[in-house]
Amino acid sequence: MRNTVSITVNGNLTDDPELRFTPSGTAVVKFTVAVNPRTFDKDSGQWKDGEPSFYRCTAWKQLAENIANSLAKGHRVIVDGTLSERRWKDVKEPEKMRSGWEVTADAVGPDLSYATATVKKMARGSAGDVPPDDPWSTGSSQPPARAGAGFSDDEPPF
Repeated sequence: MRNTVSITVNGNLTDDPELRFTPSGTAVVKFTVAVNPRTFDKDSGQWKDGEPSFYRCTAWKQLAENIANSLAKGHRVIVDGTLSERRWKDVKEPEKMRSGWEVTADAVGPDLSYATATVKKMARGSAGDVPPDDPWSTGSSQPPARAGAGFSDDEPPF
């Protein structure tokens, strides 16, 4: 059994996400997030870079495809998921055990402190279907009619 813990990682993608598919057709994406800690040195009045940490991440299914289609090397991201240690025998020296930390992502997005993003909601199932657990659902595939004066079609509703 693998020990796991919930984790949120904020950092930069070190390369473009690598999307692949299992033999059964399930999407899986692998990517690495570099976390570069910075601290302010009051004595010198300057920021100091710490030692970077690298987190190897994996995401599955639709999340995997969305990551591959939305993010690229250098993008600042926030990854929420489960951190676990993986252990294996060294190929060259079978008597030695190796280990590494991996994050299985549950949610990934751009860090909007450093960028802007345009969100496109995905259609699920047949055209116009909305999943029943969707908190943004209005129960209709048509946008709500605007009521009251002062609103135009190109104005945001809030």
